[in-house]
Amino acid sequence: MRILVALLALALFGVVGFYFFNKNMKKTTTIPADQQTNAPSIHTLSAEPLLSDEAVSLNKYKGKVMLIVNVASKCGLTPQYEDLQALHEEFADEGLAILGFPSNDFMSQEPGSEEEIAEFCQKNYGVEFDMFEKVRVKSDKHEVYQFLTQKDQNGLLDSEVSWNFQKYLLNKDGQLVAMFNPKVKVTDDGVRKQIQDLL
Repeated sequence: MRILVALLALALFGVVGFYFFNKNMKKTTTIPADQQTNAPSIHTLSAEPLLSDEAVSLNKYKGKVMLIVNVASKCGLTPQYEDLQALHEEFADEGLAILGFPSNDFMSQEPGSEEEIAEFCQKNYGVEFDMFEKVRVKSDKHEVYQFLTQKDQNGLLDSEVSWNFQKYLLNKDGQLVAMFNPKVKVTDDGVRKQIQDLL
């Protein structure tokens, strides 16, 4: 009986999660260029690379276009790693920096240690773009996600992370340019055009 109750609860949790996942997938937000002019820069912040105990300044990405993505290994959207790696291979030499931030905030879909995450990414997708420490993106957010999601930090946009693989695009000055919802793939023409225009 307990097993049946647990299975029913799990199924209900999945249905509720699926409802909110799809409810929050409705838009991509692009910020007009004239509003970006005096916006704050993410380059003043820092984060720890995956498998490192020493934070690095995001100022190292000054002059590069940044695409920041919260990633997870056990999500229906996990195959987007393949598209992100392909984008990295195509545009890294032109100045695109992709930053992956593992997070376990959505239905515990990134439960592994940082060592397990690194091994998963390398073994399954050959990830070469920069991966960072496992962070919180919903509550008690890492400072990078405070910046990305809060208008009082980025000066431009309030934008809660709705699921794994939400994408934030920043220009060479570290200012927020656009947010793409998790279901929007980086292979979409609109995403590629915005990236290429910034490069």
